[in-house]
Amino acid sequence: MFKLKYIAAGVTALALTASAAMAEKVLRIQSVLPSTADEVFMLNEFGKDVADLTGGSLTIEVLPAGAVVGPRDIMDAVDAGLVEGGFAWTHYWGGKHVAANLFGAPVAGAGVGMDNIAFLSWFQYGGGKELYDRLWGEMGVNVKGFMLQPVGPEALGWFPKPIESMDDFRQMRFRAPPGMVGAAYAEIGVPAVAMGGGDILPALEKGTIDAAEWCCPKPDSVFGFQKVLKHYYLQGLHQVVVNADMYVNLDFYNDLTDLEKKALEVAANASLSKSMSYRIYENGKALKDLTDNHGVILEDTPADYFTEYMAAAKKSLQAAADENAFFAEVWQSQKDFADIAVPFWAGAQASNASLGKAHADSLK
Repeated sequence: MFKLKYIAAGVTALALTASAAMAEKVLRIQSVLPSTADEVFMLNEFGKDVADLTGGSLTIEVLPAGAVVGPRDIMDAVDAGLVEGGFAWTHYWGGKHVAANLFGAPVAGAGVGMDNIAFLSWFQYGGGKELYDRLWGEMGVNVKGFMLQPVGPEALGWFPKPIESMDDFRQMRFRAPPGMVGAAYAEIGVPAVAMGGGDILPALEKGTIDAAEWCCPKPDSVFGFQKVLKHYYLQGLHQVVVNADMYVNLDFYNDLTDLEKKALEVAANASLSKSMSYRIYENGKALKDLTDNHGVILEDTPADYFTEYMAAAKKSLQAAADENAFFAEVWQSQKDFADIAVPFWAGAQASNASLGKAHADSLK
C-alpha cells in the first residue's frame, strides 16, 4: 500500500510539473481603437488562431483604447512592460523614428506606385521584413513587431460639394492624418488639420473643418460622416498603403517557447490575407449602403490632385532620406523593389481595374 501511495504521489508530481510547463501565457494587447472596430474584430480572429496553434498555451486578450494607457502612450507602455502588447498603425510612431512612416503608411505608395498588395510582396519577399525587424532597435524600444492588417487603399475623403480642381480643394479645412501624409497636404496648400477619428464628426457639425478623410467606406460610415457630407471620393494617394500592427514587449516574447513564437508568426501571416479579404467585402457592402440608402454621391478625384500630391510626397520622402540613414535605406529598398515589380503589377492591374469599372458602371 505504501509503495502504491508513493507511486501515485510521484505521478501527481509529474503531472503538476507538466501542467506548470504548459501553463497558459496571456498576451494582453491594448488597441488604439474601441472594441467595436473592424480592426479589433480581426485582431480577435488572429488571437483565435494563436490559441489553436499553441493548444491554448498562449492566449490573447484584446483591451480597448484607454484600458491601461492613452492611445499615444501605447508604445511606451509596451516598451516598459506595463502591458504585454499594443495594436496601432506604425506610422503613429513616426515621432520616435521617421522610418516608421515607411512601414505604417508610406506616403503615396512610397512615391513609386506600390499598392497594398505590392507592399506585402516587398515586405515578405523583397527584404522588407528584415528591415522592419530592425526598426524597433533603431527606434530604441524593447519591442518585437508583427504586421497584421493591411487597411488601404484609403479613400480621399468626404466633401460638402464637388471639387473640380485643387483650387477648390484648397478652400477646404481638411482633416488629414498626422505625419508625412498631412505634411504633403500642407505642402500643396490644403489647410490640413490632424485629429482623432472620434473628433471628426463633431468638428464637421460645428464647422471647425469643412471636409475630412478617415479610412474607407465601412469605418467612415460607422463614424457617421454621411450624416453631414454627401460627396465621397474614393481615389486618393495619401494612404494607398496602410498597415495596422501588433507590438509585443521583447522580454515577454523572448520567454515564449519556440512553438509559441512560430504560432505568432504563422497567425500574423494568415492575418495579412484574412484582413485584406475581409475588408474588400465589408467596404463593398458599406459603399452600397451609403449610395443606396444615404444619398452619398461618388465623385471622381480631379486630375491635378495626383500630380500635385505626388510631387509633394516625393519631396518629403527625399528630405527625410537626406536626414536619416535608416529611412534612406528602407526607402531605397522599396524603390529597388518597385523598379522590378511595379511595371508588371501595374500593367496587370490596369486590365483588372478596367473590367471592374465596367461592371460597376453597369450597375448604375
